[in-house]
Amino acid sequence: MTDSWKTITAAEVKPGDTVRTKAGHVLRVARVEDPFLGRAGMLAFIEDSPGRWFKAAAPADAEIEILESSAS
Repeated sequence: MTDSWKTITAAEVKPGDTVRTKAGHVLRVARVEDPFLGRAGMLAFIEDSPGRWFKAAAPADAEIEILESSAS
């Protein structure tokens, strides 16, 4: 299997995706908070695992990278 990063909009991210934000943070998305802080057009990706809790906010139209695995 080969892993590669694919660019999509933040609005396309769904739970289960592994994302890399513009700031370089990598997280496995457990849930998406939409709208974030009640602001239309903003959302937040939340990783909630036994080892880490992390939240990253982004505009819905921002470019985000997701990790894709494909058979070689």
